[in-house]
Formats: sequence, structure tokens, C-alpha cells
Amino acid sequence: MNIGQASKASGVSAKMIRYYEQTGLIPAADRKASGYRDYSDTDVHMLRFIRRARDLGFSVAEIGDLLGLWRDEKRQSAEVKRLAQGHIDALKKKIAGLQDMAHTLTMLANACNGDHRPHCPILQRLEADQDEENLSVQPRAGAVQRAIRRQGI
Repeated sequence: MNIGQASKASGVSAKMIRYYEQTGLIPAADRKASGYRDYSDTDVHMLRFIRRARDLGFSVAEIGDLLGLWRDEKRQSAEVKRLAQGHIDALKKKIAGLQDMAHTLTMLANACNGDHRPHCPILQRLEADQDEENLSVQPRAGAVQRAIRRQGI
């Protein structure tokens, strides 16, 4: 089958199939006399494997490792589990980072009045001259004093 048919059958775009061939993730397809690529059912099966691995967020390098393990009938499942567990750990770390970002943005958005005035804690926090990762909300100058006076402290 040609690259368009392989793409449709596997769910991998023709552009990505060419990329996977170019990077050596998959072997170059056989060529017909006309020079067009000719993919087999085995090639399509491998492309589906790659698509499912990409859907789970594995990198191209990790997929290369998975393909190597998949092809190795003498592999130990412990190797596959180790690779998967490493990916799970990385995903959890990424999730925690995204949750931290969402929390910070939520706090910043809640601190912003969103009215006609130009004051915006979101923009002030982004422009702050701090190289640290902590983007927590800092009260506006005077806001603490007004809160203290309201509480009668």
C-alpha cells in the first residue's frame, strides 16, 4: 500500500511516517518500480504501535526503546515496566507542575479586579524582577495596611 493508505490504516500522518523513516524509528519502506513507498501490513502494525505510544505521551526516543523491546522476544517484562514507570513518574511530575501553574494563575486572576482601572496584579507579577520560580501573589502596597485597619489591629 502507498503512504496515504498506510497513513489512513494506521492513524499516523504521512508527514510523520516520513519523519519516522528519516530518523530511523522505522525502517525505510520498500519501493515500487515507480519509486513510490510500498508499506506492508507489518509496517502498518508498527505504525499503530507508535501511534498508541505517542497517544500515551512517550517521546520518540522512548518509542524507539519500546520498539526495540517489542521486537526482542528474549526481553524481560521488567525492562518494559521500568520504562513505563519512568514515564509515569515524568507524567506525574509534569501534572504537579501544571497544577502549580493553574493554582498560581487562579490566585493571580482572583487578585485582579478585572474592572476599568489599569491596576492588574497578573501583569505586575509577570513584570516583577525576580528570577525565582515563585510567582505567588504579593499584596499591593497599602492593601495590607487597609486590611489591618479594618480589623482594628
